Amino acid sequence: MKKKWWKILCVAILIYSILGALLFDVPRLAILNETIRNLHFHVTMWFAMIILLTTSVVYAIKYLRSNKIEHDQISVEFANAGVLFGMLGITTGAIWAGFTWGEPWSGDPKQNSSAIALLIYFAYLVLRNSLEDQQQKARISSIYNVFAYAALVPLLFILPRMTDSSLHPGNGGNPGFNAYDMDSK
Repeated sequence: MKKKWWKILCVAILIYSILGALLFDVPRLAILNETIRNLHFHVTMWFAMIILLTTSVVYAIKYLRSNKIEHDQISVEFANAGVLFGMLGITTGAIWAGFTWGEPWSGDPKQNSSAIALLIYFAYLVLRNSLEDQQQKARISSIYNVFAYAALVPLLFILPRMTDSSLHPGNGGNPGFNAYDMDSK
């Protein structure tokens, strides 16, 4: 039971999130209507991606320090899951943008920088699969992973907030919703 507590916690959080998205009261705004329920999925996908890619780069650094192939395998699996959650996050965001902004892809700085960050990680996965030698694959992809993560942080957290032209909530340095995004009920 000691090793299963986190699995039970994850299932409980998933059930809570799904039920919350479907059943909880949501703010009523003419623009958002019921699409605000997407918030339960869209934001959590991005948080999951960040956590997974952070874990991936930690294991990449562990591999570079120890040369244990297990660390590389863990790193790549976390990166795979992180890219999956990133794709789900960008998809749910595009669906939501279609309702709130009138088009799924408006060239918003946060959309563009998120797409660039995901392309960098797609290149990481392509790089891994293009190399045959296991040790070479592990070393080169671990080094690339560190640089990809170093690019991810400014692409997601710094550059989009430096522009005034973003439609996305969090423009101007505030990562959350403001009075124009939701009502205070």
